[in-house]
Amino acid sequence: MENKTKDQKLDTIQKLHLETQQWNSSFFLMNDELLFIEQLLHSYVFEPNTPNLFERLQDYLERLKHIKSDKTNMQKLIVHHENNLGGSIESKNNKFDEDVHVEHEKLKAHVANCLQKFQILKAEIFNYAGGILKRRRPD
Repeated sequence: MENKTKDQKLDTIQKLHLETQQWNSSFFLMNDELLFIEQLLHSYVFEPNTPNLFERLQDYLERLKHIKSDKTNMQKLIVHHENNLGGSIESKNNKFDEDVHVEHEKLKAHVANCLQKFQILKAEIFNYAGGILKRRRPD
């Protein structure tokens, strides 16, 4: 009976670890997207006579800065959580296991919120930028 419980525990921890790897992968991809968006916003490809262009770009850059900070904090929390998952394998304390699972669910909600805020901002930037990019004239 104890062996089966240990196998079930290991299976659960492996599932949680896989989910944390998926979060890390999402944040890794987010790095490239953030770099692209920042380069886009700092470029000179926008129509210069667009009303409030400077203010809008500054707002986007400030919001990106906050998202980058949130992402960095989330990545630190994920590393800490992964360490706890490793400790949970060795633990015989059911309370510790429950705490790790509760921590995972809270972290999952925070990760989803961070990724969603980024997706919303990214869509907003792309929609705005698409309408005011300089048009190249055919030669």
